[in-house]
Amino acid sequence: MKASTASGSIRTSFSPTLTRRHYASYKANNRRTPMSRLYGSLHSRAHRCAWMLKELNLSFEHVATNFTDGSTHKPDFLKINPNGRVPAFVSDEVCLFESLAINLHLARRHPSDLSPATLVEEALVTQWSFWVVTEIEKPLLLAAANSILFDADKRNPSELKVALTKLGRPFSVLDRHLSEHAYLLGDRFTVADLNVAAVLTLARLGSLDLSEWPRLDEWLGSCLERPAAADWKTISFRVPRPETDLGMLAMFV
Repeated sequence: MKASTASGSIRTSFSPTLTRRHYASYKANNRRTPMSRLYGSLHSRAHRCAWMLKELNLSFEHVATNFTDGSTHKPDFLKINPNGRVPAFVSDEVCLFESLAINLHLARRHPSDLSPATLVEEALVTQWSFWVVTEIEKPLLLAAANSILFDADKRNPSELKVALTKLGRPFSVLDRHLSEHAYLLGDRFTVADLNVAAVLTLARLGSLDLSEWPRLDEWLGSCLERPAAADWKTISFRVPRPETDLGMLAMFV
């Protein structure tokens, strides 16, 4: 696909000095590189950003950088994201990492029904995006590891039970909210729904039983059946289980 370009400005919550430095370095070394680009295998968190780009009907070049083969630690990629992680997004105006931040930028940069329409909606979009990372993502990763990501003989039912217990509270919070609202901000699908549902794809991939939270389950199904979301359905990979308890701790901290 051909890359698209955009103009404007963005303020970020991380170091502006670092952002300007690594973006300037990227541009200096890639003057003939077309924009926009999304870096990361679509089996990674990059699928969240691909979903947003497709919802907005934006053309982009996908660079299938993969954390499993070491390409995220190559010097050229580290000029884009010094953290050595995917996804990363580059346009003619900005170089960003963190999947949900990329989606929030795209929502603001390309106004649509997915975008916050007021300052209150912007605050709520940010709230739900932060919430899903702080309350759900880590225990959900542990649950997914012990239901799909680790080899079957390396999975630990006790760890899965701990993760599901931890998820019970935020799942109940979301289920109660959705008992009163069709979507997170009210009556329309927005980037808040996309960001939260994109993280929750692991629940579907791991075949987690969500019947205790029927509104959440129904809402998640409707979000993930949107045509632009289809990339999640092909996600399939394994990660090796660390050999020690300390290794497990390091993986999830």
